[in-house]
Amino acid sequence: MSGNPPSDDKRCTHKLTRESVLSGEMRRLIEQHDPSVRVIPDAEHCASVAAILDRRPDGAGDVWLFAYGSLIWNPMIHFVDKRIATVHGYHRRFCLWTHLGRGSAEAPGLILGLDRGGACRGVIYRIAAATAQAELELLWRREMITGAYCPRWVRVATEEDNPVWAIAFLINRSHPRYAGLVPEDRIVESIARAHGALGPCASYLFDTAQHLQDLGIRDTRLSRLRDRVAQVLERHKKRLE
Repeated sequence: MSGNPPSDDKRCTHKLTRESVLSGEMRRLIEQHDPSVRVIPDAEHCASVAAILDRRPDGAGDVWLFAYGSLIWNPMIHFVDKRIATVHGYHRRFCLWTHLGRGSAEAPGLILGLDRGGACRGVIYRIAAATAQAELELLWRREMITGAYCPRWVRVATEEDNPVWAIAFLINRSHPRYAGLVPEDRIVESIARAHGALGPCASYLFDTAQHLQDLGIRDTRLSRLRDRVAQVLERHKKRLE
């Protein structure tokens, strides 16, 4: 089963694009509407990128980035190669509350993080060495705007070559919006209800599930959440008819 939330939702007023991040639109949106969280300044992002590049375990050259959620269907960056890859020791999970992008203070949404344990199949992007600093700074301004993730080098396996080192955004368990272990019923209810400036939280789930399916990546739990949320939305739609 698959489903889609209403496409004409008037609460979806912003788009997460390369331009909106570079212009500072997303930063201003958070500063204006979600003052409870600290927005990290660009200077700290630049320093963080420089630090992680200095700590890279594989020397110099092109940089790999591991994507497990929205970066799969909206990477935003310029890259020169893309492959399916697996990271061990972490798994994809809805574990970060969002009160703005895909939710509100009254009805928070949940988005994905890479949390401890298990394994995760996703996509790795290869960023050319000449543009790595600038492209990573763009990603930091998108993913690290409130410090909800911890960028780390992880070892990833691919079908084509030997394992490579890639940057991944692990969930920051000390962040105030870290959700911990959320019961599945609550995850379904929250995702089905939540809408934010970037649109319905259900769209985030459906887009991720569809692109994983298109890539041949099986994620049983994510597929089950998609089906359950679609059922909730269908029941709600019938009640309104």
